[in-house]
Formats: sequence, structure tokens, C-alpha cells
Amino acid sequence: MNGKFAGPSRRSFLAGTALAAQAPGAQRAGGPRLRVVCVGGHPDDPESGCGGTLARYAEQGHSVTIIYLTRGEAGIPGKSAAESAAIRSAEAEKACRILGARPVFAGQIDGATEFNRRRVEVFGELLLAQQPDVVLTHWPVDSHMDHQVASLLVYRTFVAYPQRFSLYYFEVNLGSQTMGFHPTHYVDITATRAKKKAALYAHASQDPEGIYRKHHEIMENFRGRESGVAAAESFVHLDRVYPPDRLPG
Repeated sequence: MNGKFAGPSRRSFLAGTALAAQAPGAQRAGGPRLRVVCVGGHPDDPESGCGGTLARYAEQGHSVTIIYLTRGEAGIPGKSAAESAAIRSAEAEKACRILGARPVFAGQIDGATEFNRRRVEVFGELLLAQQPDVVLTHWPVDSHMDHQVASLLVYRTFVAYPQRFSLYYFEVNLGSQTMGFHPTHYVDITATRAKKKAALYAHASQDPEGIYRKHHEIMENFRGRESGVAAAESFVHLDRVYPPDRLPG
């Protein structure tokens, strides 16, 4: 089940937030096919933040699209922006194949992302063109400006069209990048953890071993312990118009 705060105690909250593991397709049976969109600042952000959840959506028959705000132009020391963009775009496409997702690149530049009225309009058109039912993106209280910009662009679209999609925030590198994050929902990724890891390791230029071992493996274990499963990803649901829970599980 999806978990919301259902009682006054921490214990009752944690008991209610673990999503029961299901066989692939269990949620899809008898339910609508959802259009799920994940928005990340750079290639590897969606994979590391919620790759297990995206894989669960895809396995259950839902449509999954990942919008990368940039192509990671500043992400490889010693490489030009064009070289880095080509390498990291190819890595993102490989990761999406592993997850069962479709990649879309929003056209902003790594390290020089912009948040202004024109960018909001252009990004909003791109996001709404995907006709999303569910959108997942960065928590806005983050040390990386590109993460902040991605989050705020999604938020402005959500404010303008609050009944168009459900919005969930994910975490990356908790404590060093994502800050002040207090989950409202958890997704059990025990069954898709290996697929998430493979997708993250597709980003060979980004030291995936270090990223996973030092940050996300620890986070998955910690969120799993919070929610009573082996491994989990956590989210904050922005419940502006009280839409139904749409996380997989």
C-alpha cells in the first residue's frame, strides 16, 4: 500500500509507509496505464534518486519518460562541453534502456541553467507535451543549483496546472546535496535494486561505484530500515489538490 501519515506516532507512520512488494504487472492489472515523467538536472540524477521506482513503473506496464534538464556538459574533467554532452547523453540513453524509460533532453547547459519566465514557459510546454499523470523531480532544498532549477521549473508548471499531475520529490546524496528532506512516502525497490544499480553504472564517466557505495546504497538501506523492507526509495508528495497516491505498489 502507499503510506500517508495515518497517526500521531512515528511508529504508526513507519508501519504504514512501506509499500508491499508485488509481482511485475500487479498494479497494472485492472488499473489505468500511467504516464510517468521524471525530471533530473543531469544524466545520472534520476537513476540515482529514483531508478528503482522508475523500474517498478516500467515493469508494471506504465509509460516512463526521463527528462534531463542538461546533457552533463560540465561533468567530465578534461573534456570539452560538446565531448562531455555526447558521452553523457549516450550513457543516459543506455541507462534508460535498462530501466525501460524514454530519454528526453530539455536543452539547458550543465552549470549554467536558468530559471526565468521564458524558461518556465518553454519547460512547461515540454513537460505538458508528455501528458504526465505522475511527475518526480528533485527536492528544491539542494546544494546544486541545477537541481534547484529543475525542481522549480517543475513546480511552476504544477502551480499553473495543479490538477494535471501528481508531484513527488526525490532525494540525492542526502545531507551533502539534498537537505531538510522528510519523506511522506516510500517505495520498496528490493526487486528492482539490481536494475537501478545497472542503470546508474551505465554512467561510467561519473564514478558510479563511488556514487553508489558512498551515497545511494547507504540511502537505500536506511530508507528500507525506516519502512521495514530490504531497500527503499523515499519521496515527498506535494499534495496541493489531494490527488490519489500514484506511486507503484
